[in-house]
Amino acid sequence: MTNVTLSIPEDLHLRMKKHSEIRWSEVIRKTISEKIDTLEMMDKLVSNSKLTEKDVGFLAKKIDSNVAKKLGLR
Repeated sequence: MTNVTLSIPEDLHLRMKKHSEIRWSEVIRKTISEKIDTLEMMDKLVSNSKLTEKDVGFLAKKIDSNVAKKLGLR
C-alpha cells in the first residue's frame, strides 16, 4: 500500500483529536475512493459526448441563471 501525506489546518487537527476512536485514515481512504468512483462514472457518461467545454460552460450558466430565477435570487 502507498502512503500519502497531507496537510490539514491545526484547528481541524485539534477537532479530530477529540475523536480518537475514529480511524481517520480509513475515513479519508473511503472518501477518496468514493470521489474516484464518481469521477470515473462521469468520465463514462461524457466519453461519447460531442459537447465542447464551451458548450458545457454555456449550458451551466443557463441552468444557474434559471435556477436563480426560480429561487428568487435574480
